[in-house]
Amino acid sequence: MEKLKEKELTAFIETIIEVFHKRRIDSLGEISLKRILQRKNPYLFRAKNIITAEELVRGILDAHLSSQEEAIFGTVLESLAVYVAGKVYQGKKSSSEGIDLEFEANDVLYLVSIKSGPNWGNSSQLARMRDNFKRARKILGTNTAKRNIACVNGCCYGRTGHAEQGDYLKLCGKEFWKLISGSDTLFLEIIKPLGFKAKEKNELFQADYAAAINKLVREFTVEYCDGDGRILWEKIIKLNSCREQ
Repeated sequence: MEKLKEKELTAFIETIIEVFHKRRIDSLGEISLKRILQRKNPYLFRAKNIITAEELVRGILDAHLSSQEEAIFGTVLESLAVYVAGKVYQGKKSSSEGIDLEFEANDVLYLVSIKSGPNWGNSSQLARMRDNFKRARKILGTNTAKRNIACVNGCCYGRTGHAEQGDYLKLCGKEFWKLISGSDTLFLEIIKPLGFKAKEKNELFQADYAAAINKLVREFTVEYCDGDGRILWEKIIKLNSCREQ
């Protein structure tokens, strides 16, 4: 077990958070009005009695960006977890399907599927993770000397009442970061460098966000409002829910 060096950890986090902000800003330039109208629930926005183009565009865009940012930041946290385990336990990205990280500590080989938070999947996704763990166990049991193997669903934030899930462990937040680092406080220490240049980057994002709103509202008004400025809800529903346009 190696000691995690604070300066190296900070430098790595600052590097990956730069990537997060860049991808976040770049995503605004890739926005398509038709695409976001097709992906979000138009009935919900109609039920909320939205009557202006800007309010509707902003609501749909914000919902789209929120889910997208969750996915982007999930890869950031996964990269950080693999880095930490690599520095402390010589862990590595696993070659086994569905396994994000493998490392050995205290004579136990850990196979880890990393998720952002604890409430990440439905029953089918959980079953798939279990199958991935079972397959990896079988392969490792055949190809390596007999050893203890532990399968872990590691969640980067949150908490769970029961770690023991039968054929795998579910470790969240503090418990997960402690597993891969040996530190009781790492879950707290990473929060500061994650805020690297956050204000500066968010100001850049807000400028591009405002431009995107203006552009999309202009396009929406032309395509999905009548001559009196009223929203053409039936046209939006047809775009969203009809195969034939």
